[in-house]
Amino acid sequence: MKAYNPEMHTAEHVLNQTMVQMFACNRSFSNHLERKKSKCDYRFQRSLTKTEELAIEKQVNETLALHLNVTEEILERKEASRLFDLEKLPDASGEQVRIVRVGDYDACPCIGEHVKNTSEVGQFLLGSTSFGDGVLRIRFKLKRPL
Repeated sequence: MKAYNPEMHTAEHVLNQTMVQMFACNRSFSNHLERKKSKCDYRFQRSLTKTEELAIEKQVNETLALHLNVTEEILERKEASRLFDLEKLPDASGEQVRIVRVGDYDACPCIGEHVKNTSEVGQFLLGSTSFGDGVLRIRFKLKRPL
């Protein structure tokens, strides 16, 4: 498994699905996840408005507050390729693909570490966004639960 901070990685899954649902865009094509702050890059056409930034933050936090279970299942690569985009998986991932589900909200192939339930993530704080050359960057951090 790739060594990611489990809370941040789970938040990234929820952010990705939120972007897909709100803007009909693809999941992030690049990300950098760290304990203190993280970023996700999306192919996009423009900057976000402040209202959109607030709506993203609100939706991510509402989803995390649902206390969704984070589970995994293993699919044969052929089956997984019919259901999911496998482009971001390493070539060496083999003939079986791990699908990570965040409740009924998100499902995608993933090799990273995750929390067991979204209640462990904390509060999602959208820090800033920037746009250039067709790339929207979203920077975020988490306020940990007490």
